[in-house]
Amino acid sequence: MASTVMALLCTAVAVFTLVAVREGSVENRTKQLVTHAVALTRQLRHSGVSPHLPPGGPNEAIQVFDPAGTTVAATPGFSAREPPITNLHPDVDGYTTARLCDLHAFPGQCKIVISYPFHKADGVWLLNMAVADVPWYVGPRLLIPLAVGWLLLVGATTAGTYRIVSKTLEPVGAISGKLAQITASDLGHRVPVPKYRDELRDLAEIANRTLDRAQSAVEQQLRFASDASHDLRNPLAAMRVQIDEALMDPQETDWPQTANALLDSVERLQDLVTDLLQIARLDAGISGQRDPVNLTGLVAAELDRRPRRVAVIRHLTPGVMINGERIGLARLLNNLLDNAERHADSAITVILALESGTAVLEVCDDGEGIAPDQQEVIFQRFARLEASRRRDAGGTGLGLPIARQIAETHGGTLTIEDSPRGARFVLRLPGHAAPSADHARTPTKM
Repeated sequence: MASTVMALLCTAVAVFTLVAVREGSVENRTKQLVTHAVALTRQLRHSGVSPHLPPGGPNEAIQVFDPAGTTVAATPGFSAREPPITNLHPDVDGYTTARLCDLHAFPGQCKIVISYPFHKADGVWLLNMAVADVPWYVGPRLLIPLAVGWLLLVGATTAGTYRIVSKTLEPVGAISGKLAQITASDLGHRVPVPKYRDELRDLAEIANRTLDRAQSAVEQQLRFASDASHDLRNPLAAMRVQIDEALMDPQETDWPQTANALLDSVERLQDLVTDLLQIARLDAGISGQRDPVNLTGLVAAELDRRPRRVAVIRHLTPGVMINGERIGLARLLNNLLDNAERHADSAITVILALESGTAVLEVCDDGEGIAPDQQEVIFQRFARLEASRRRDAGGTGLGLPIARQIAETHGGTLTIEDSPRGARFVLRLPGHAAPSADHARTPTKM
C-alpha cells in the first residue's frame, strides 16, 4: 500500500516536472523564434529580399510576403505558389505567435509559428516562420533522469516498506507460531510479548490472559472430574462391600438392615449426582426464568417446609423483593440451612433485612465456627473440613460452592463474616421493598 502511494506520488511529481519544464521550454523556444524573426527582418530591410532564403534550423520553415500578399522568398521546399504557413493576422505594428498542429504544410505535426510584419519603402511586408514544437517529454536529457529517479525512488520505497512491514509483522508471526503449539492438553505456553507498547503488545497480553483463564478453567475441570470420580466411588464401593458381605452368607444376612444401609448409600449417591448436575448447569450458564420474587415469603416457606433438629429463630423484614429464579434461590437457602443445621449445637438464626437497595440474608449457627484461614476453603468444590466430616460423613462438599455460585449468577455475594459464636453466612442480593410492605421485624422461634 505504501509503495503504491509512493509510486503515485512520484508519478505526480514527474508529470508536474515535465509539464513545468515543457512550458518553460516552449516559452524559451518562442522567444528564440521572435529573436530570429527580428534579426531576419532587419537583414531583409537592409540587404533586400532574395527569392531563396538560406535553410534555417531543422524543421524550420520561412515565408516572406510582399505588400500584395505574394510569396517573394521561402526556404527550400516551399514554392511561390505555396499558401501561407499560417493564417495569423497580426497588427501592422506588432507580431503574433501561436502553437498550431496539423498545418497544411506539416500534417500530423505541431509547430510554434510567428507572423511578423515589417516595414519597407513600398509598404508592409510579412514574415511567417515555423519551428518544431517542444515534445511532451521535452527531451532525453530530462526524461531519462526523471525515469531513473522515479524507478530508484519507488524501488527504495518498496524495499523500505517491505522491510518495515516485515519487521512490524515479526511479532505476529511469533504469536501465530506459539499459538499453533498450544493444544488442549498443553496450555502452558504463552505468546511472546513485544517490547514496544503498541496494539500488537496489547493483543499479546490479551491472548496470554485468555490462555491463563483457559488453563485455569481446564485445571478446574480436571480437578472437578477427579474429585467427582473419587466421591462417586465411595458410595459405590460401600454398596459393593455391603452386597458382597450379604451374599457371603445370605441365610444369616439381615436383608432389611442391608437394604436400609444400601438405601443410605443410594441417597448419598443421588445427592452427589444432583449436586454435580447443578454444578454443571451453573458452569454452563444455564438458569431459569427470572421473575420478581418475594424473598421474605420464600424464606418463610422454606423454613416451614420441614422441621429441623435444632431450633430456628427468624427475624424477617416483610416485603423484601428481588428479581431472580425461585428454584435456584430456594436451593441456595436450603444449602445454607443444611450447613448451619449440621454444625449448630442448639439453634439457627435467620435474619432478612433490606439495606439501601440490598437484600441482606444472614444464616447463623451456634456451633464451633470456622477458622479465618478456612473461610474461603469451604467455598471450594468438594472441600470438607475435619469438623464437618466428624458431624456428617455423608456430605458432598458441594453445597456451599453451589450456594455461592447461585448468588453470583443473581448479581450478589455470599461470604462468611465475623460472629461472636459459630459461623455467620451473609447473602447480599440487589433488592427493593414491596409497595405495601411493613418493615417491622417480628422475631419468632420454632
